[in-house]
Amino acid sequence: MDVQVVFWCVVLARFVLPFFILRYPLPAIIACLLLDGVDQTIFQLFGVDPPNYQSYDKAMDVFYLSIAYLASLRNWSNPAAVKISRFLFFYRQVGVVLFELTGLRFLLLVFPNTFEYYFIAYEGVRTRRNPMRYGFRFWVKVAAGIWIFIKLPQETWIHVLQLDLTDTIRDVPWFLPVLIVALLALAAVLWFVVRPRLRPPDWSWRLSADPLPVEMDEASERMAYRVAHNRVFDWASFEKIVLIGLTSVIYGRVLPGVETSDLRLFLGIAFFVVLNSAIGLWSARRGYGWDSAALSFGVLLVINIAMVFVADLLLTRGNGDLSLPDTLFFVFLVTTLTMLYDRYHPVSEYRATAAAKAAS
Repeated sequence: MDVQVVFWCVVLARFVLPFFILRYPLPAIIACLLLDGVDQTIFQLFGVDPPNYQSYDKAMDVFYLSIAYLASLRNWSNPAAVKISRFLFFYRQVGVVLFELTGLRFLLLVFPNTFEYYFIAYEGVRTRRNPMRYGFRFWVKVAAGIWIFIKLPQETWIHVLQLDLTDTIRDVPWFLPVLIVALLALAAVLWFVVRPRLRPPDWSWRLSADPLPVEMDEASERMAYRVAHNRVFDWASFEKIVLIGLTSVIYGRVLPGVETSDLRLFLGIAFFVVLNSAIGLWSARRGYGWDSAALSFGVLLVINIAMVFVADLLLTRGNGDLSLPDTLFFVFLVTTLTMLYDRYHPVSEYRATAAAKAAS
């Protein structure tokens, strides 16, 4: 098989799988995690050697974790858990950007990817139990346990010692038996010690996302909420700029055709995010909207492509160094994250407001 075909099949899979996290959070993020773990082995098997693999891998991680964060805004009913996920997600984002800027691997240990396993833990709880049973302290303890006992050893293994699991299994004969015994021991502890102490489950297995609140289930209701609570630039807009801007900077460091500075790229992305917010708020106030996420994405994508090329024509008279593939990729990235954030951040705000009213 052609090495380029293998490379692009893996890249396409790492782009498509994350979208399933929105509706099937736990199985989809586990699939993303597994693909992340074996993609380098697939490349080695077929003789593919992507340049700057470490940066490529972090960029792909950032994309699917961004979708996971947006899924937490859409799906999570516990506002305390959402607050912790927000901190863990953006803390990791900052660490990845610093790694890209400096190349210092220990930064990935200082800024571990705790968010990923925290997301899995929350969804694991939700499969059988109501997350609203558990308060802020419980979710902090979950995050701290993952950070200290899982992610710090894992990040040390991968980014400090620079070891690969499949290579270690192949080169160290005793490693796989020890690993299997350790996993079986952990499973036994969970089954015989932890499981009997758990409260009875609240429901049967739930692998698909819970439905949206009835009050926010229609696009028109989400639009009305945005009109009542949002401005063109507010805290939500700032969060969206940081989310999309940092993600774009990371990809700007990976894509070979991007020659602009990180600051210029971030500011350019910020401008288009604010402009998209203005367009979205304007359309919401006039009652324009679509229940279909695909249709919303298509309309916003066309608008963004038109704005980019009009801006290039006005500023450079069409003779600038605009790279068509890179430009279209960044438009796709910005449009995707903007559309999902604008659809699902109001849902998270509504749940937080409703929980605060219920507690008062």
